[in-house]
Amino acid sequence: MNTCEETLEETLIVPQEFEGERLDKFLVQSFPSYSRSYFQYLLKNEYVLVNGQKMKKRQIPKAGDEIEIFFSLTPELSLEPENIPLDILYEDKDLLIVNKPAGMVVHPAPGHPKGTFVNALLFHCKNLERADDSLRPGIVHRLDKDTSGIIIAAKTTVCHQKLVEMFAQREIQKTYLTVCIGEPENGIIDAPIGRHPVRRKEMCISEEKGKTAISHSTVLESKAHQSHRISLVQIKPITGRTHQLRVHLQHKRAPILGDPVYGIESINQKYGFKRQLLHAYTISFVHPISKQPLLIKAPLSQDMQKFIESHFSCTLE
Repeated sequence: MNTCEETLEETLIVPQEFEGERLDKFLVQSFPSYSRSYFQYLLKNEYVLVNGQKMKKRQIPKAGDEIEIFFSLTPELSLEPENIPLDILYEDKDLLIVNKPAGMVVHPAPGHPKGTFVNALLFHCKNLERADDSLRPGIVHRLDKDTSGIIIAAKTTVCHQKLVEMFAQREIQKTYLTVCIGEPENGIIDAPIGRHPVRRKEMCISEEKGKTAISHSTVLESKAHQSHRISLVQIKPITGRTHQLRVHLQHKRAPILGDPVYGIESINQKYGFKRQLLHAYTISFVHPISKQPLLIKAPLSQDMQKFIESHFSCTLE
C-alpha cells in the first residue's frame, strides 16, 4: 500500500446481511458521500485491507471480516481557509483557545470535507506553521462534532510538539459538564474502551481488547423528573480515548441526555435533544512556551445553559 500521502482511516466489520456483496458496493452503502469509482480506485491502489491483508481482485467479503479503508487525499479533502467566526477565549503568538460550537467538526474527514475548525483556523491564522501536508494543522486534541466547548490549537510546530507531549503526560486538566439520564456514582470510572466489534463508528467497554480509560465523575445535582432521574454532572477525563466520557457514563447506566449513539432515544425525544449535552467547560495547564499558568472557562451553549437553568438550582463555578 502506498503510504506517502496523508490518509484518514476507517475500520468496519461486515454484517451478516452484506455477506456475498461486492466490496465496492458495500463500501458505497457504508459511505454514501463517496462514489463507487472512488472506492474502485482505493481497491486498485491497495488502500483497502481485508483482515489486515491486501484485497484480492474478485474477493467477496464474509460476515465478520474486518475491513480497513485508507481514504487517500483527494480534491474534496484539500484544505482551504474559510471565513468561519471563532469564539476565541485566549490567544497569543503560540496558541489559540476556542469555544467550539456543537455541530462543528474539528478537521476534514470523510463526509465532512469543509466547514471544519481547521478550515476556520487556517483563515484566522494566516501564518500557521505546518510541518507537513497534514489534514490536522495545529490540532493537538479533538472534540466530537456535537460536543461543545474548549479546544486548543497550536500556531507553531514547537508549541504543537510541546502540547502533544503535555497531553501524553497528563499535564493538561480538562473538566466537562453534562446532563445525564440517571445518576452516576461519584468517583473514579476505570473501564477499558475499544472499538465496537460490529458497529464501526461506536466504542464500547472491552476488558479483553480495550485500552485503559479512566474518568472522574462528580454529581453536582440530581433530581427525579417524570419517570426517571436527571443529573448535572462534572466529569474529568484522566485518559483520552475516543468517546470516553459518553461510553463511561453509559456504562454507569447514566447516559448523556441527547446522545444519539449511547443514549436513550425515547427520553432524548421527550426533551427534544438530538445531540449530546456535553460541554468542555474548563482547561488548566502551564503555557508550554511562556510558562504562565492558564485556567480557561468556556461559556455553555445556549441550549445547554437554558436546560440547566430551568431544571437545576445549583450555581456553576
